[in-house]
Amino acid sequence: MVTAVNGNTATGKINTGSTMLASNFETFLSLLTAQLKNQDPLSPMDSNEFTGQLTQMAGVEQQLLSNQLLTALLNGQQGDGLANASNYIGKNATAVWDATKAADGKATWSYELGTNATEVELQVLNAAGQVVWKGPAPEGGNTSGVHDFNWTGGEDGSVYTLKVAAKDGASKVDAQVLMRGRITGVEMYADQPYVTIGNSVMPLSSIIALDEKNASATPTPDPNPTPLPTDPETDA
Repeated sequence: MVTAVNGNTATGKINTGSTMLASNFETFLSLLTAQLKNQDPLSPMDSNEFTGQLTQMAGVEQQLLSNQLLTALLNGQQGDGLANASNYIGKNATAVWDATKAADGKATWSYELGTNATEVELQVLNAAGQVVWKGPAPEGGNTSGVHDFNWTGGEDGSVYTLKVAAKDGASKVDAQVLMRGRITGVEMYADQPYVTIGNSVMPLSSIIALDEKNASATPTPDPNPTPLPTDPETDA
């Protein structure tokens, strides 16, 4: 079962690491300065120890610089997000996403089970997080793999999410909700590219699979075409 990777997670970890390194760096400088000021003039700090501490300080400084460069690289990639995301338009995609809008009273999802399950319960929640429908998976929807689920009874334009709880006896079965379909548009939100699939808008980072959309297949020529009928008057 493939799961989506969020680019914001990487940026967050880099920023958190940089903050911790910067704090340790400042603490290290304060301690080293205090140590130099208060050392015994008759028994100064060992030069080898002093050199080792300076080397550690240089290493911390280099790590801070590396984190800044990584953050700049990620920000640069996000800046080109809309142009890059536009290349996805027209392709069939599978994304890990559980929210969609109802249209004509219907909402559609897919879900994936890691293994066969003896019991699968589906729940549809409204925007307030309230369960508006729940029931067993449709016939054949307990086997491992991807299944489609169509729910009727929604209010047009309202957002609904699907939750899947699957078990094999007493053991929990891994499950995730998917959105599948053709990418019809892209947009930027909070410096992140989002794509439109059906009635859902989701981060580009949630996509886990892409297929080329063959919009106009070239017909295969007939190797034995039927000859056109002849006009007797023209032939005469």
